[in-house]
Amino acid sequence: MKFRHAFDVVRGDVVAFVGAGGKTSALVGLGYELAEAGWRVLATTTTALADEQLALFPRAMPYDSEAQAISRALSQDQFVLLYDRIQRGSVYGPALEWTAQLLDTVDSDVLLVEADAAHGLPFKAPLADEPRIPPGTSLVVAVASLAVLGKPLNAEHVYNPQAMIERYGFVEDSPVKSPWLAQVLRDGQLGLKDVPKQARVMIFLNQTPERGYLRGRARLIARLSLQSEAVQGVALGAVRAAEPVYEVQRTVGALVLADGAGLPMQAPKALLPWGKNRTIIAHIAEQLIRSRLQHIHVVSGLAAARVKAAVEPLGIKVVHNRAYRRGGMLSSLQAGLRAMPKQAAAALIVRGDQPRMQPKVVYQLLTAYARSRSDLLIPSYRAQWGHPMLISRRYWHEIMKLPKDGLLSDFLRRHSDRINCIPVDTDSVLGGVDTAADYQRERQRAGLKDRSAAD
Repeated sequence: MKFRHAFDVVRGDVVAFVGAGGKTSALVGLGYELAEAGWRVLATTTTALADEQLALFPRAMPYDSEAQAISRALSQDQFVLLYDRIQRGSVYGPALEWTAQLLDTVDSDVLLVEADAAHGLPFKAPLADEPRIPPGTSLVVAVASLAVLGKPLNAEHVYNPQAMIERYGFVEDSPVKSPWLAQVLRDGQLGLKDVPKQARVMIFLNQTPERGYLRGRARLIARLSLQSEAVQGVALGAVRAAEPVYEVQRTVGALVLADGAGLPMQAPKALLPWGKNRTIIAHIAEQLIRSRLQHIHVVSGLAAARVKAAVEPLGIKVVHNRAYRRGGMLSSLQAGLRAMPKQAAAALIVRGDQPRMQPKVVYQLLTAYARSRSDLLIPSYRAQWGHPMLISRRYWHEIMKLPKDGLLSDFLRRHSDRINCIPVDTDSVLGGVDTAADYQRERQRAGLKDRSAAD
């Protein structure tokens, strides 16, 4: 995956790179990607670059050049570094306030800013006057390198380790651990210090290997970092790779639609027995917990109090859809989407009457979402679509605007060209409990004893 796709860069962005362990390389890599895509890319620094790094850019020129001269340079080279002065081997950038004026006077598509210093070290905490993020920044990319893992926590290997020691009680000279990176990166006084309120935040974990133990460590750091509401995603990769981002971990919530009753059944489908002293809805919730989803919401309609009693002991939030009788499943989906936390980038839509749902299917969907640009994913068994479905936040507003008599299938048909079907090896994605016969069939396939729906 390219940086521009992983970071969701849009025209008009001011992108500030902070942290340590690959900021300049990531900035340059993103700049060339955008230039090759036809964008007019300006870059600068609010700190300083080494003068030999000027060779990394197609063109460098003083920031106070005439706007027409900068525009001509962009037309010729697509990617231009602007600086204030070159002095004693360092290239200094202009004042922070200058960026707003630049965007108003030069016809560029994007501005990339190196807004932090790290002296070539792989991990850092900021000093009192760092970072130097322009006030108009719309995207902050916080960088750290996995090369620091296992290295002693001292000034030889970490920039300003004393700030981490004082804030968290880390022991000086002890080996740097994975959770420490997450704690610092997501901290509003350290890794996210001085990030403007309006800015989106992405983390980039550099020097992540394509496979193996450290790839797992990177995913752990990503999961812990995403506990911050400010962090939209964590990109895992290596700046020197042809495709520098291997995957992007984002927060995905789950919506379990447990709002109705089976047609001939005395009990709502979600409350039918499943296993020892469990209901279908409790079993589904347990499978989602095993899938390591952190934001799980059950949407209730009929028998709301009983559904709530079944899942609340598991720590699951219940959203009651008061409009269920007249709005049906669509109204429940809309109620659930409204309740999703703001950091959720996508929602996994789960049927509340699909008890054989398997964590491995959830994992397949989450993996495909992390490793590709797909944002509408549906499991497929023998060419038949099933559940759960993963739907990116970008589509939620459209679902919210569907008419009362609308169907989710209407939305899916409109976007059939964007659907990524994920082949799975289990028919559990197709099974549901709409009738007593369905219930018996699903129990048999799960290896449970026969049981009447009326029991």
